[in-house]
Amino acid sequence: MQLGRYKAIIYSFSHRGSFLKSITFALLTVCMLVACGEAQPHLEAIQERGELRVLSRYGLTSYYVKGDTLAGFEYELAQKFAERLNVELKVIVPDNLGNMLRLIEQGQADIAAAGLTVTEQRKDHIRFGPVYHEVTQQLVYKNGTAKPSDITEVVEGQLEVVADSSHVEQLQALHEEVPELLWRENNELDNSGLLELVQLELIDYTIVDSNEMSANQSLFPELRVAFDISEPQFLAWALPLAEDDSLYLELLDFFQELEASGDLDKLIEKYYGHIRRFDYVDTRAVHRRIQTHLPLYKDLFQQAGEIHQFDWHLLAAMSYQESHWNPEAVSSTGVKGLMMLTRATAREMGVTDREDPEQSIFAGAAYLAEMYSRLPEGIAEPDRIWFALAAYNVGLGHLEDARVLAQSAGKDPNLWSDVRESLPLLSKKKWFSQTRYGYARGSEPVRYVQNIRRYLDVLLHFDDTGIASPPQPLDQSLPEAL
Repeated sequence: MQLGRYKAIIYSFSHRGSFLKSITFALLTVCMLVACGEAQPHLEAIQERGELRVLSRYGLTSYYVKGDTLAGFEYELAQKFAERLNVELKVIVPDNLGNMLRLIEQGQADIAAAGLTVTEQRKDHIRFGPVYHEVTQQLVYKNGTAKPSDITEVVEGQLEVVADSSHVEQLQALHEEVPELLWRENNELDNSGLLELVQLELIDYTIVDSNEMSANQSLFPELRVAFDISEPQFLAWALPLAEDDSLYLELLDFFQELEASGDLDKLIEKYYGHIRRFDYVDTRAVHRRIQTHLPLYKDLFQQAGEIHQFDWHLLAAMSYQESHWNPEAVSSTGVKGLMMLTRATAREMGVTDREDPEQSIFAGAAYLAEMYSRLPEGIAEPDRIWFALAAYNVGLGHLEDARVLAQSAGKDPNLWSDVRESLPLLSKKKWFSQTRYGYARGSEPVRYVQNIRRYLDVLLHFDDTGIASPPQPLDQSLPEAL
């Protein structure tokens, strides 16, 4: 750039009269525009374009269709960043991971937000933004087959991993210690596809990151983690390598503010908070009953959902938690039917036969809608539905007591992640003696909501035959180079 030389030349003429001064000013302006126009800052280009172009991949940890909406940890992060820039978000899903890395390296998109592991090899080709999560790589096998105790016992089996993934880099490092270690790199399937191959016993092993294994465990209940094959590794967004720091610096501010406000932790809680505990027997039972029981009541769940503006999958998950879709279910406390209605609730909802599936489902949905509408306005989605479910289980009064305890402890009474920590206190005299409604088994609504969220995940990703339904493509069109 010759801007400094231009300034020096123009300055030498600038003391020769007002006429020259006016020419000087014009020349300086032109020269600065030419010099600065050599490369428009990346951030400025995004804002001028009005669109943030983000590469991602389909999956429970990144980007998928949830009912009628888009969801995913990476998708929500990208949406927040686009809103910060006041631009539209355009998500592009390449055919495979290798193409994604090449596209971001070539500047075909602004960011790759896909749970990418930060590795030294990748740093030679792309630039990473701030770290936002930590994972370990895990070797996965099917329950019922021999569990390998270390990497040397994997050599006799068929190991397959996603091509161009950080798992390949890790295996290359392990190969130096175990030369007989072999694997196949798959260019067509993603991690969930390879997990399904292990479940079907078409391959013996695969490797996935710990967050993906947790998210997919309920979809593939036969799978197990044999051992970690890496130390904890960092995840970050990827950017094209460039001297321009404008987008990178904006990302630094964005993630710093997310951490400081607690919004990053809330997002992690939203997508991973309910899947920490895996129940193999229960999950297998859900899969079986999706095939045998759900078709009998699906239409009723859909009709009730339309009336009360709930996703029918949520009502079905709630009913499974209540009765395992058994219309004749009865608890030791006398609640009965598909939605386990008490006598008092049944009378309030006009139910004459609690064992009648239609009456039970419609009354349960109506009662949930009533709980939902009576919650304080400050409780927003997605927390609002979790609060409504908790109120359905324990009552609005006890729920309000827990909100008061949360607030007195300096927590947010409008966040489910905070209030669920206060609910178990309602069974301890030290705490319930301070409340308006007194004793309650506060741990029950916590487990209740956690289980429903887990069943909802299963229902949203399986059809009525119990077969996994992969996320549907939405927009894979590639923009012109930046």
